[in-house]
Amino acid sequence: MPLILVVDDEYDIRDLIAEALALEGFDVSTASNGKDALEQARANPPDLILLDLMMPVMSGWEFMEAQRGDPELAGIPVLVVTASFDSEVAGAAALMRKPFDLDSLLPTVARLCEGGRRHVSRIDELLLHRASLVPPAPL
Repeated sequence: MPLILVVDDEYDIRDLIAEALALEGFDVSTASNGKDALEQARANPPDLILLDLMMPVMSGWEFMEAQRGDPELAGIPVLVVTASFDSEVAGAAALMRKPFDLDSLLPTVARLCEGGRRHVSRIDELLLHRASLVPPAPL
């Protein structure tokens, strides 16, 4: 199952999201700020990051800037879940406003994770196709 990193400084929200995702079968890790999230993502890259924007230590905006600058993390989609009034967040795959409904959060997470799996399978197909174009080695 995809690994999802939930990043929010509010324990109750972070715990609620993590529990709901775990009940849906996702592997979940959590962080309370952007700095901890970067450390966790570098140690065990997630398939999706759910990110609050307004946090102490390192905000979500600062996290995303650092993520985009890290080649190992830059391709991980980010679902911003925020009470901020920003209508767009550069680099985010999707944006949801707090308060949110779990009935809308879960399908969004599933869609973003499925998109990542499709991307990987297309890469695998391309590699297999290229391998089939290479003539076999002579005996």
